[in-house]
Amino acid sequence: MSRAYRNPALKQLGDQQTRFAPRERRVEQIDRAEVLLAEIDPTKRYPYEYLVFRITGFRPENAPALVLDGDEVAHDLRLFVEELAETVTQPVEAATEPVLTVQAVSKQFNVSTRTVTRWRRQGLIARRFKIGGRTQVGFLTSSVERFVEAHKEQVERGTKFTHLSDAERDEIVRRARRMAVVPQGNLTEIARRIGRKMERSTETVRMTLKAYDREHPDRAIFSTPVAPLDEEAKASIYRDTRRGVSVEVLVAQFGRTRSSIYRVINEMRAHSILAVKLEHMPHASFDDPACFDEIMAPMPEPADKKSARKTKPPKGLPPYLGSLYEVPLLAREQEAHLFRQMNFLKHQAIKLRETIDPTTVKSSDLDRIEQLQEKALAVKNLIIRANLRLVVSIAKRHVIATNNFFELVSDGNMSLIRAVEKFDYSRGNKFSTYASWAIMKNFARTIPEENYRRDRFVTGHEEMFEAAADNRSDEHEYESAQKRMQEAVKGMLGRLDDRERRIIVSRFGLNGSSELTLEQLGRELGITKERVRQIESRAQQKLQRIARDERMELPMF
Repeated sequence: MSRAYRNPALKQLGDQQTRFAPRERRVEQIDRAEVLLAEIDPTKRYPYEYLVFRITGFRPENAPALVLDGDEVAHDLRLFVEELAETVTQPVEAATEPVLTVQAVSKQFNVSTRTVTRWRRQGLIARRFKIGGRTQVGFLTSSVERFVEAHKEQVERGTKFTHLSDAERDEIVRRARRMAVVPQGNLTEIARRIGRKMERSTETVRMTLKAYDREHPDRAIFSTPVAPLDEEAKASIYRDTRRGVSVEVLVAQFGRTRSSIYRVINEMRAHSILAVKLEHMPHASFDDPACFDEIMAPMPEPADKKSARKTKPPKGLPPYLGSLYEVPLLAREQEAHLFRQMNFLKHQAIKLRETIDPTTVKSSDLDRIEQLQEKALAVKNLIIRANLRLVVSIAKRHVIATNNFFELVSDGNMSLIRAVEKFDYSRGNKFSTYASWAIMKNFARTIPEENYRRDRFVTGHEEMFEAAADNRSDEHEYESAQKRMQEAVKGMLGRLDDRERRIIVSRFGLNGSSELTLEQLGRELGITKERVRQIESRAQQKLQRIARDERMELPMF
């Protein structure tokens, strides 16, 4: 089974439950999802709201009005169950029914472990259990029974499987040689037809014929493979797949099999992932399986409940900087938990990265690495957002007439991001202390450099110009100019639609109204904060075009 969701809504649901649902709820949702999966008919369609209710027990508010195809739901539900199960890793003793390992299923049905793995890709739901002190893949008895019931013929064929005799191999080769003379006779199609006649799987016949051609090149039934792809061709294949070109098109373009194209895609994808530098602060608990649940648990509540309160922003801050104060500060225990979780996720990704060989890597391993890195990035962004106001506070103390405040904030944000990467939470220090030192150290270096560069271009006459300039203003002229500007702005606002005008007036406090945040406007208008931002941006672009056409200067926009 592919490790990529087919529907982004179900992927988002899985991410939400993985990150925020308590462990007991996740175990319950795994059971609910598996029961639901047994009821899904691939030929029918299902509302997203119904699926969420069946899995979580709650009807979502503001759920997207989606209707999903049954085969899409079945695929994503299997992935949902397996991914959620990886985050709980139940002790086998806590399971509500007997658990079968891969080896046990293999022995019960007289099939190879590779066949059991193939069954997993075809719908046999697996979970992670702690068995004998080790984490292993296991199957609930009910899951195995449901799969067997739905795939009777396939399981029976696997149960009756016996290794090929020499006579059967000879018969396969004889049949293939006769069929290969037909124009357009290809290996896969011939293997399928022989397998049906001899009651063998297509893959068994195909591998037998490939082995024969490899061992007898002078009598090979099928043409010799073409030369290996060079690095430029591999890079081209990977770029095309990223642009949405189908594998079928690439097969025809490069004259390769589907499996060859997929191997190239995985190889180039692996190189792309390994090229990303990934650093972390190690800790002894990362390799202790007993610490997994504690590390990946939801963020704890602050002990004194004080840090969770939002702080009122200082007066005079622009809306963007004021919105930073809507994010609560982190308590010491919350901060330590997030840094530990972020570095643990990186540690897990690095361990998996060290084991992969780009030429033989599985797509499931690459999916897992990307998931770990995405989760680590999400935790990192949470830490950064909670500390952005620290940058504003330090920048305000360093700003002088020759320094741009917003440039200092931007520079300080970069220092904050680097500090998150380098902070060692295990020493027990508070991150704000470490980050403040890093930001101020950076300001101490960059501000003198900026002043030095600015001073190199001084002409020597600036003081004379400033002394000679008449900065007095005519009060009547100033009021007239202000009135003309207000009338012009009023006329421009009239060219916006009602919602755009409402957002611009409220965001910038025009006409005596108070400034509102994106979130406050979203609640009033019944839309999301992101949608408010998009409408505001669109309205500003309209005003800029109008001002440009009429040669007006509107510094607020």
